[in-house]
Amino acid sequence: MGRRGHAPGIRVVDLLDLADRTVGSCLARASVTAGISREQWRILMLLDEGVGEAGLASPGHTMGQIAARAAVPAPTATRLVDRLVAEGLAYRRSDDWDRRRVHVHISPEGHALVTRAAGELDDAFGAAPGGLGEPDRLELWRLLDRLSAPAAHEDRTSVS
Repeated sequence: MGRRGHAPGIRVVDLLDLADRTVGSCLARASVTAGISREQWRILMLLDEGVGEAGLASPGHTMGQIAARAAVPAPTATRLVDRLVAEGLAYRRSDDWDRRRVHVHISPEGHALVTRAAGELDDAFGAAPGGLGEPDRLELWRLLDRLSAPAAHEDRTSVS
């Protein structure tokens, strides 16, 4: 074993780079047909969280949550969402309790697009890391989730 319990020659940064390139490649293919950016993908994936198989029960998200997930300033997030709304991939709805507050929801078309892209990513990741079996894939997801926890905490603390 190398330093800190890692196998010699394998660095976390190399594995994350491979994952990023694989995701980027899959999203690039879907982006060509949908005409949306990587930041807009982040927004769509956030909006799609918690949506059922039928595309129902979207909880919606505030612009602050969207800006944090997309890692862009609030005005940029607004422009990105404007484009998603114009393309029919998302829609806005006023908060039931506070009409000044707006929640953004994924549309059925946006949900279908995310579902297709997620399927392509699942296929790519099944092949990319040497054809991992189901137990190894679950372990990979668990480890990536652990790695994302500090980043998610940083996102929450950086939004005012």
